[in-house]
Amino acid sequence: MIRVPSPAKLNLFLHITGRRDNGYHELQSIFQLIDLYDWMEFLPTNDEQISIAGFNDVDLEQNLIYKATQILKPFAQTATGLSIKIEKNIPMGAGLGGGSSNAATTLIVVNQLWQCGLNIAELAELGVKLGADVPIFVHGKNAWAEGIGEHLTFIDLDQKRYIVLKPDCFISTQLLFSQKTLTRDTKPTKFCAYQQNSSVFGNNFEPLARKLYPEVDEAMRYLDQFGKAKLTGTGACVFVEITENMNIDDVLANSPCKAYMVNSLNESPLVHFTA
Repeated sequence: MIRVPSPAKLNLFLHITGRRDNGYHELQSIFQLIDLYDWMEFLPTNDEQISIAGFNDVDLEQNLIYKATQILKPFAQTATGLSIKIEKNIPMGAGLGGGSSNAATTLIVVNQLWQCGLNIAELAELGVKLGADVPIFVHGKNAWAEGIGEHLTFIDLDQKRYIVLKPDCFISTQLLFSQKTLTRDTKPTKFCAYQQNSSVFGNNFEPLARKLYPEVDEAMRYLDQFGKAKLTGTGACVFVEITENMNIDDVLANSPCKAYMVNSLNESPLVHFTA
């Protein structure tokens, strides 16, 4: 049995810079990996079945973990059945990339278990078919992202700590994208501009998330007392950087919703994984 961590991420900012003819949106963002983990267990079995425990409310065929196994099957030299268990700590529908991370972890582990022989670049290319955030977790490195999120430039980021709040709501990404007032033409920028003045980099979805989901607005107003609160992804989670004068215990204890203290990661624990 193999047990591995599957990390979450924060979007340190998220700008929509355009829209493609096929309806997909062009974006720019920074993916910062954090040490909030789901834990996944993989056990080869003698039958041909793929079973997944820990996702009771998701149909097997719709589960990204299952889809990741199916996308690898054509490359498998020693395909077996798999019993996969997941301990969910990353909240769902939160903008933390939990589902994408689980899919990427599955690609990395099963690629070795089934002796598929694919390298990281090939796994990342397959991962795009599962979701735009999957490649970042396959590579396991912090990155400046463009395109629909799949064009990655790996970057070094300072070590930081964050408080992350999970408002008690589930945000519909489709609803946010459908809003006519969503800003879709933010001027493209560069990583060096972010390094010079990160405070002016926000999230185009934040105004809509705050308007449509009062729980998000409440969480952001709470964190704004201690720093500059930001929305990650399309939400619902919001976060703030921890500073030296912040009383972390008090901030966590008085939060209006579920709260986490997390550390940034330089790279995913899976970067050096071997089965």
